[in-house]
Amino acid sequence: MALPSNVDRSSSVTTVSLVKQFGYAIEEHEVQTSDGYILTMHRIPYSKHTGYNGNRPVIFLMHGLLCSSSDWVLSGPGNGLAFILSDAGYDVWMGNARGNTYSRRHASKSPVFQPFWNFEWHDIGIYDLPAMMDYVLYLTGESQLQYVGHSQGTTSFFVLNSMIKRFRSRIRSAHLLAPVAWMDHMESPLAKVAGPLFGQPNALIELFGSAEFLPSTKAMELMGAIFCKDEAFSQAMCTNVLFLMGGWNSPYLNTTLIPEIMATTPAGCSINQMFHYLQEYNSGHFRQFDYGSTRNKKEYGNKNPPDYDVEGIDVPVYLYYSDNDYFASLIDVDLLRRTMNPNSLKRAYRMPESKWNHLDFLWGMNIKEILYDTVLDDIINA
Repeated sequence: MALPSNVDRSSSVTTVSLVKQFGYAIEEHEVQTSDGYILTMHRIPYSKHTGYNGNRPVIFLMHGLLCSSSDWVLSGPGNGLAFILSDAGYDVWMGNARGNTYSRRHASKSPVFQPFWNFEWHDIGIYDLPAMMDYVLYLTGESQLQYVGHSQGTTSFFVLNSMIKRFRSRIRSAHLLAPVAWMDHMESPLAKVAGPLFGQPNALIELFGSAEFLPSTKAMELMGAIFCKDEAFSQAMCTNVLFLMGGWNSPYLNTTLIPEIMATTPAGCSINQMFHYLQEYNSGHFRQFDYGSTRNKKEYGNKNPPDYDVEGIDVPVYLYYSDNDYFASLIDVDLLRRTMNPNSLKRAYRMPESKWNHLDFLWGMNIKEILYDTVLDDIINA
């Protein structure tokens, strides 16, 4: 059942409630990582148009920085990728990284205290993704799944497949939206301001790194509902905040969706995740976290962190990128393309829409026709 257009969902938007309101089945599953984080996954096991009709091929969706599984369903059945894949016959699983709205538990640590937040996106790649995907394959009885990631969900994919080679046989294909690896040509104004200070080892990193960054709160939900709705004179302010995050002057931003976006995003992360990206921006490398030469020697046996072995990834990979992306610049994506094994890189699709930005890969207007139909064809034919 589609929601009436005038219903304000901002005070109660969650992945579960939204999927239910659109009439689809939804399940929650929990898995514990080998280092103790308890993660929640959301599953749409079948389409409301078919009901349960036997086993389906499995697809796993992984969100970006400061985001959650809600990303894939906010746009509703017409444009939300999770619904599109469900209607196309897939068993759809959506992951949630440690520290976000749905994954704020640990076997022995509380998110109230700093030790809980002592992680970054490297840990999502080597702990969270393996735990979630192993669980999905075990529960479904499938030997392989297909993977879709956005932004940090692409970074963690590169980490996983650089570090843990057993997944090469478990991932049939990977479809990476706005892929983020090398970042030294990133155009984000936030990076240009913060990079010189926080993009290199120093006392501030040690002091502030293991803490929560921008958790989703009721206040954000209320602000989105009041100030960002269609009738609000202040909606332009909300629009500019999103442009600052993702890329300027996109004509594809669905302004009607802004209250829902504000209700679920930012979903929280560790400040270390931000610091690691700023290190990539400063260094020009795609490599592990830089603790400074003294600790690096202890952690890595070298004064510099090791680079990720992107060239050694032999999972079939499809890239989708755009010109107006503040985080995945054309120059950096081109370096990624040239570094990858050509036998693994099956497609590098540059969006013809020159104003398409980082967030449009999730919530752009007419995204099904503009992008997701192409992604779906690639998934089916992989």
